[in-house]
Amino acid sequence: MKIRLDEVVKTFDTFRAVHGVSLDIESGELVALLGPSGSGKTTILRMVAGLEYADGGRILFGEQDATDIPVRDRGVGFVFQHYALFPHMTVAENIGFGMKVSKVRRTKAEVAGRVADLLRLVKLEGLGDRFPTQISGGQRQRVALARALAVDPKVLLLDEPFGALDANVRRDLRRWLREIHDELGITTLFVTHDQEEALDLADRVVILNEGKIVQQGTPEEVCRAPATAFVMKFLGDTNRLRATVKDGIASLDGLTLDAAGCPDGPADIYLRPGDLEWTSEGDGVAATVSRVIDRPDGRRLSVRTGSGETAELDVPPETVVAAGDRGVLRVVRMRVFAA
Repeated sequence: MKIRLDEVVKTFDTFRAVHGVSLDIESGELVALLGPSGSGKTTILRMVAGLEYADGGRILFGEQDATDIPVRDRGVGFVFQHYALFPHMTVAENIGFGMKVSKVRRTKAEVAGRVADLLRLVKLEGLGDRFPTQISGGQRQRVALARALAVDPKVLLLDEPFGALDANVRRDLRRWLREIHDELGITTLFVTHDQEEALDLADRVVILNEGKIVQQGTPEEVCRAPATAFVMKFLGDTNRLRATVKDGIASLDGLTLDAAGCPDGPADIYLRPGDLEWTSEGDGVAATVSRVIDRPDGRRLSVRTGSGETAELDVPPETVVAAGDRGVLRVVRMRVFAA
């Protein structure tokens, strides 16, 4: 099922949460809405679900205008962050609940068969008779997904589904969710503020800020070619060093760098910790090590440049370096934006 948002607007009292958002989600695609709190991503998801109505624009499911269709008639499956399971029902009863209240009538045997199939799909065979309090948080989230899938939704909507889980469980469930999506091929819209989660899961990432789409593309496109300084800062650790641009050349502490396309004047150079290398000498930005931070997979240096700015960079774990050492930052990659 293809979804189209056409200049969708949503206002709460005097606050406009969504500013004329247009977005096409292809049939079978898994799209992540990514952005900070207040960026409009959950409001968009709730409008697609029918839990909120748009104040302007249209929402189409295929060729059907779904803008004003009630949530019950939209054919969507919804998974929330906090499971929303019925505590007095068993796992099997929770999964089967939607089928029992659906307009599509099924026999008890059909419901039981579908529940058994879904328990196998979400790898919870043998747990159907347990209650939600008797299983782990990760297992409860699997039950919530199975319940959403039980009614054969045209569209699957997930609102921060792993937000209440610890990091290791989240990683496992991300891989598992992607496998299920590839198997079932349901059009899926996924909301998260976690960059790693969006990049791991999605076919396409839509980045929002202040109710507007600021960039969309594949994980590779948004990571390798951020369109704005906001996107660059939002997607992971970033160093910002001040520079001056003239005639397409950026000057940074005596180092000249290509800044084609950036207007003359003050500019900011953005670099990931992996975009810098530490050397004892050579061309680059002179710096002094302030702190060495050891991690299981490497070392990170916090340094101060000659002009007093700070930056962080990653070095191999065997690098011999200590606080107070002087050296040079070599720029491997960067993005330049007008200040």
